[in-house]
Amino acid sequence: AQPNTGAAPKTSRSKKAPEEPAARAPDVDSLGFQAMDRNVPGLSHVILQKLNMKSYEDYKSAMDGRKRGSDFGIRTYFDMFQKMEDTFKFCVECKKLPDALLDPKSLRRCKRCQNVYYCGVACQRANWPLHKKFCKKLKLVALDRLVEWLVFTGDIPFPTETWTKPAQDVRGWEDWFSMQEQLEEKLGAIVAGRYMTLLWANAGKPRPEDAELRESIRRLVTDFHSRPLTIGLGLRLFGIDPLTRPLTVHVVGASHVETLNTRLTDYDELTQMFPGHQGIELVMVGVDVVDGPIMRPPLTTLAPQGKVYLSSYKGLYHDFWESHVETKLAARPDLVVGFHPGFHACPDLLAGWLPTLLLLRDYRLPVLFTVYSEQELKASLQILVELETHIVGYASNPFASLRPEQVYSSPNKAPVYCSSHYIALLGAEAVPGAEELEDDD
Repeated sequence: AQPNTGAAPKTSRSKKAPEEPAARAPDVDSLGFQAMDRNVPGLSHVILQKLNMKSYEDYKSAMDGRKRGSDFGIRTYFDMFQKMEDTFKFCVECKKLPDALLDPKSLRRCKRCQNVYYCGVACQRANWPLHKKFCKKLKLVALDRLVEWLVFTGDIPFPTETWTKPAQDVRGWEDWFSMQEQLEEKLGAIVAGRYMTLLWANAGKPRPEDAELRESIRRLVTDFHSRPLTIGLGLRLFGIDPLTRPLTVHVVGASHVETLNTRLTDYDELTQMFPGHQGIELVMVGVDVVDGPIMRPPLTTLAPQGKVYLSSYKGLYHDFWESHVETKLAARPDLVVGFHPGFHACPDLLAGWLPTLLLLRDYRLPVLFTVYSEQELKASLQILVELETHIVGYASNPFASLRPEQVYSSPNKAPVYCSSHYIALLGAEAVPGAEELEDDD
């Protein structure tokens, strides 16, 4: 079950639907998928069937890196792309799955967005007044969903250089792209590359124009670098200078979104952002951390100078604090970052997060949380105020991902963007009159 309800499975960075009530409890079906079937009954079964998986445990094993695609009968590129697309095949109007139709092949895809499906003309016409509001955006969603494969082949992101501007002068992606030398040549090489050709030879969709592919690559590059640059933003917001001393950053609530197929170099953009830094260690802490190259113990010494060192811990943050930080097996963090913690989603998730939130508050740790939307921002702020945390500030994130993403089982909603807003916290809110009471005593 995933922390963000009403949205895509977290394999593709699940999303909270912007319009839905934040306090609504998630639905968990018998297979373990959270909120996947609320709008489309049986969708979890379809996903397992198309991926040749017998159970949710198989799905988790794949997410944890313990099984490969070939273990589930995925042996060709065509198999891979077709099975992925099959999990999106249901009528977006009446919610029927292919098996519920007299002719399962009667599902037809919207020609404009290449994203949503209809079981017939009647459903398409009935759905058009709603779908037309989102059709253009959903076209980008469908394109980016396929081009994202190039992140796993290593084509994306392209190599970057040391920033030519101080970090405080880079105010967003336009400034960041302006520092990339030979940008058009790099984008052109990816568009003309072997894996881009393989992708469209097997995707079952017409290849878009090169200009569309270039824009998709740019969006996915921002999606890839959004996390390290958001961490860099957090350091700047709290006045923490990587040039003066080695730093430790804890990524709390990390899951397979942050750790699946993560390479040891994936956060090296922090070195480009802060050239000459004294060393930065990132520790991924969460119950759904995926086994891989970064599954190594946190450092007991200082981070290596000029390097970004990734380590991880599979478990709850307050347990990690007790077993590692308090015993000096891991360094106390200079900054704690949580990407989309989702504690606003329902009481159960908040209860799970509560020990961690109180620990972060009571130890006065600098904290940066990110959220998907303004609605999630408001709901999260309300909870944090009730917990009497000191909210230093909140705002739109200049390094939010530019990749639009849809609610998985109900696509006709406004797309959301990873880390679209941030909340900065530091300690507990001062209680008026507390100092005077202490003085009187």
